[in-house]
Amino acid sequence: PPPATEQSPHKEAPTMKLSSSFSIGILISPWLVAATLAAVNFPFAPRVLPHHTSRVYSSSLDVNNHAAAKHALAYTLMQQRGGSTATSAPSNEDFTNELPSFSESDNEGHLEIAKKLKNRNATNLSRKITHAAFGIFFACLNQFIPHAKFMPLMYGITGSSLIIELLRYRKGFGWINTVLHFFLGGALRKHEMEGKFTGSFYYFAGVTVSAYLFPQTAATMGICQLALADPSASFFGRRTRHIYWSRIEGQLGGIGRNKGLLGFLGGALFCFPFNYRVFKIAKWGAGGIPGGNGSLIMVSLLLGMAGAFADLAVPTPALVMPKKILGVPVPPFHVDDNFVVPIFSGWACTKIFEYVGWDQGLKLAEHIIL
Repeated sequence: PPPATEQSPHKEAPTMKLSSSFSIGILISPWLVAATLAAVNFPFAPRVLPHHTSRVYSSSLDVNNHAAAKHALAYTLMQQRGGSTATSAPSNEDFTNELPSFSESDNEGHLEIAKKLKNRNATNLSRKITHAAFGIFFACLNQFIPHAKFMPLMYGITGSSLIIELLRYRKGFGWINTVLHFFLGGALRKHEMEGKFTGSFYYFAGVTVSAYLFPQTAATMGICQLALADPSASFFGRRTRHIYWSRIEGQLGGIGRNKGLLGFLGGALFCFPFNYRVFKIAKWGAGGIPGGNGSLIMVSLLLGMAGAFADLAVPTPALVMPKKILGVPVPPFHVDDNFVVPIFSGWACTKIFEYVGWDQGLKLAEHIIL
């Protein structure tokens, strides 16, 4: 028999490169689909908000039906004076042909739901609890499910969430808002039913990108900072908003606008015991923790500060993308802390590990905190 030949490791390189390119393509495909739908508006026409109808009516009346409006006014005056006119009154069709029509369900829809919700200035504990629960849930999934299965799952969730956000303000899809309100209830915010995307899309996207970019432990800890630092910083920030010296307002060029330093410190300290516990029981091996307990304390605190800083850096209200880029309409994306926090925290975790000499391949305990 012919001698067996060893397979060169270089032959697998094209396959790995193809796999990497395919993964990147899947990752960005939801954004490409979104841009395409927004550009062509097909097959779903944009939904005009009901509270804009009066403005549309007056605009159409002034610009396109000016002559008809004058005729209607003259006819009305003659009728009030008891006179007559040779010309007949204009029909309603003269004024309604160019106006958008709305059914009763369209008028109630998302704006009626928005009236029942709290704005971003409310503490909204139910939202914060939901936020933390989902973060811990996805962090556990990232730990327990193999990466090759977790990433396609997150691609599907993120892409589906984006499609839902693109459809729910369009005519005929108002039922999606009713379903969201039924399941999420008070965890929603008022602006999320007034034309903006919900935070869930950015949440899923942040988890997906951090899991794609960073090692498993760094990604998991980044997601955990999203779960804990974000809601706790918001809670402490609102509790201390009357302490004016801690408020940033607009002094830092828009960074952290309408947020506070005490909220940042509260969020960082809130994460510290969790981070300490997770790293304390991680699988260090026979050598133990490099740098000892002092290194453990420093890493736990720095990581919490990274998560709280990422939340602090995102201004309120959020920076919104322009309606068009190079003449092409784009969806109403904005800079959201749910997207920024896990990515920045995951990146910070890798840099902190480098600084203290910890292995990037460090494995956490089987149940993370147990």
